[in-house]
Amino acid sequence: MQFQENIRPYGASAVAERSVLRNVYIWMTLGLGITGAVALYVAGNPQLIRTIIMNRGLFFGIIIAQLALVFLLSARVHAMSPTAATLAFAGYSVLNGVTLSTIFLVYTAASISQAFFVAAATFGVLSFYAVTTKRDLGGLGQYLFAGLIGLIIASVVNMFLGSSSFEYAISFFGVFLFMGLTAYDTQIIKNWSRQLGSSADEADYMRVSIMGALKLYLDFINLFLFLLRFMGNRR
Repeated sequence: MQFQENIRPYGASAVAERSVLRNVYIWMTLGLGITGAVALYVAGNPQLIRTIIMNRGLFFGIIIAQLALVFLLSARVHAMSPTAATLAFAGYSVLNGVTLSTIFLVYTAASISQAFFVAAATFGVLSFYAVTTKRDLGGLGQYLFAGLIGLIIASVVNMFLGSSSFEYAISFFGVFLFMGLTAYDTQIIKNWSRQLGSSADEADYMRVSIMGALKLYLDFINLFLFLLRFMGNRR
């Protein structure tokens, strides 16, 4: 089943919408829990984290594997079995936990906790707004996409410039960009749930839930990371 990112109203069952959104939030929370547990485990194992950081081939291999899983889910989730989609999402959560473990070497634990709770509160408010508002947020899509491309380009440029003030500006912009994406993606998921007709089976609901969870998971993680860069205290 293919899903459209068109956010025009569909006359679909409110029960289906609530069911999908509930499952999306459950799977997203499970994914974040897996990521957090793995990150804490790796960060608490000096030998393991040293091996990952010092072995550049391994580190970049993990990043490439993460990207591959995201592209796989984004492009093929409609053709995957629910089990395969779930395993791909769980695998991505594990790998992301490995790479995120490095933030414990850069930022204080207090800063990480503060950024996490601010991100959680912000995410919750924006996602709730997107679920309850009658406003169509579809018009934001092209601007958010353009902003995302600009953010990527600016981040790559600053890898060579190494400007702390430019990094601060990028982080500030990134926070607001992923705030917008959180609301936008939540409404996209609402739209997906409305496309599930009477012919949809449990597998279709599961695929929508996993893909929606991945979208919101990525929004939350990026919101958290940009908040951490913006307000975090380095060791």
